[in-house]
Amino acid sequence: MERIQKWGAYYLEEVIRLRQHFHQFPELSGDEFKTADKICEVLEKLNIPYTRHIAGEGIVALLTGDLPGTRTVALRADMDALPIQEENEVPYKSQNPQVMHACGHDVHIASLLGALMVLKKVQNSFGGTIKAIFQPSEEQYPGGALGMINENVLSNPEVDTIFAQHATPGIEVGCIGIREGRFMASTDEIHITVTGKGGHAAMPHEYISPLKVGMELLREIEANVSKNQPKEIPTILAFGKFIANGLTNLIPNTAEIAGTLRTFDETWRDEAHQIIHKTAAQISQQSGALCSVIINKGYPVLINDSETTQRVKQYAISLLGAEHVLSIPERMTAEDFAYFLQKKPGVFYRLGTSNNIKGITNQLHTSRFDIDEQALQVGMMMLSWIALNELKIK
Repeated sequence: MERIQKWGAYYLEEVIRLRQHFHQFPELSGDEFKTADKICEVLEKLNIPYTRHIAGEGIVALLTGDLPGTRTVALRADMDALPIQEENEVPYKSQNPQVMHACGHDVHIASLLGALMVLKKVQNSFGGTIKAIFQPSEEQYPGGALGMINENVLSNPEVDTIFAQHATPGIEVGCIGIREGRFMASTDEIHITVTGKGGHAAMPHEYISPLKVGMELLREIEANVSKNQPKEIPTILAFGKFIANGLTNLIPNTAEIAGTLRTFDETWRDEAHQIIHKTAAQISQQSGALCSVIINKGYPVLINDSETTQRVKQYAISLLGAEHVLSIPERMTAEDFAYFLQKKPGVFYRLGTSNNIKGITNQLHTSRFDIDEQALQVGMMMLSWIALNELKIK
């Protein structure tokens, strides 16, 4: 552990520079070309072999220890940014208009590269293989994880366990947050088109209002989902779009409605989909309007493997101290790392990036999100320490 701490401190300034570079030149999902160029440049300097262009701009690097060993541990970082105009006035402010690393993926990339720097220095002390996965397109459905899995990223060599971290304001720098079992929700997009019959508002006998039908449909969907929801499974059903584009005296032909369903159980998730479709069919029959429903099934429930989570907690306690390892609640946000955890045991944990004293508290997906860069040292040490300990398992 002392060597991990030593090299983590040694490489911190270089990793900060890397993070600031990625922050300054963010790229959207599917366009991570220069980001991938920079990652490959660093890997070449470290003399770590890699493969590029997996599911787009995805990269896999392999670091094999000098000692005998057959296990393979995967560490993943996502690469893409968000369509947000940055408002921070810092030297490393985004140079790309309307694009910003507002979800901390610059932190994830730099931390994983830093971990590889550290692990390269202790290569003579471990056996087996560390597989570093740099994943594109986490922010845009269907996400890059599924594409990389379909291109066999978890094979050759076969991965035994997999880990990732996420920058998290709300957790102080120097700490991590972790949860065993179900952790992050599934997320689905619900798109509804209500087609009625337009007409003059003064002649209700001649039109079928898609607004009236749409409001009734939403009430019934929410009531039916709520009535059938298992009490032990948190669920959010929310609608944020209802557009009809009529006039004060003009009833339009159609209304467009959109919302989200988020929950923590795949069986109940599928049942809720059927309830929504069935309710739409019933309202169509009763109203004379056509209620068309499309549900875009998004990322699955993220479930941290229980046994592996317990091990990671102990690794973190030995590295950071028990007071810096926090048990945290479930989150209704979603993450495509869940696809990896459907295939292999592993853990997704939260990396503290806030500093209340310095006023570094802005939330993810906002134009003023930033981090206390000391978090990068914790991030690269955690990834390194997890990998080394996991490779020792018989």
